Amino acid sequence: MSTKRILVIDDEELIQEVIQGSLEDVGGWEVLLAGSGYEGLLIAASQPLDAILLDVSMPEMDGVETLQKLRSQPDTQAIPVIFLTAKVQPADKAHFSQLGVTGMIAKPFDPMTLTAEIAEMMDW
Repeated sequence: MSTKRILVIDDEELIQEVIQGSLEDVGGWEVLLAGSGYEGLLIAASQPLDAILLDVSMPEMDGVETLQKLRSQPDTQAIPVIFLTAKVQPADKAHFSQLGVTGMIAKPFDPMTLTAEIAEMMDW
């Protein structure tokens, strides 16, 4: 697998650390971190990215609103987005898939298989 650059947008620092450790140690990927949708939008607009892992449930601007803002900007509209969510009910999955996300990863996730899971969703 070639080196990928992934932006993780999640308001929980512990989740950020676990994902960063997993993707860097297992995948050898570069990981950028954002603690809010606003911060994520700024980073996404200023950095070349291969994908974004986006938490659905965040204060102020949730993942769905962040995704809509990403899709409304020419610089960020084509970046693949994978939702991180504790909501894995069939109705939630159906709703999220209609939003055009590349995939969904349920929380809690297995850090040891996270890189492979993302690579499979992205066809890397």
